Amino acid sequence: MVESIEQKKCQSTDWHPADIVAKLRKSGWSLRKLSVQHGLSPGTLKSAIHVPYPRGEHLIAGAIGVQPWEIWPSRYDTDGHPNRGRSMRGFKSHVNANDKNFNVKVNG
Repeated sequence: MVESIEQKKCQSTDWHPADIVAKLRKSGWSLRKLSVQHGLSPGTLKSAIHVPYPRGEHLIAGAIGVQPWEIWPSRYDTDGHPNRGRSMRGFKSHVNANDKNFNVKVNG
């Protein structure tokens, strides 16, 4: 479900890292397992919890069934685009950034 701009404005606090990890575990994932599943180094997605990393954010969000801007509203503008200066670096070649219905396919 796509949130309205007003709903996004109301939610301005990023999820606590422990809440993200708990949601992943409830979905059968760990940050390490999800990293390896997608061909990344085992510790790569751990950094996405604390540091902006669009590809990692989408992988984590997809694994728990939400959109990245729901987890990290401070990292996205009202259109769901990363609000960082180097827009989409490390992400552009992996998914269509304009696709708000992006879902991560996971095996397992």
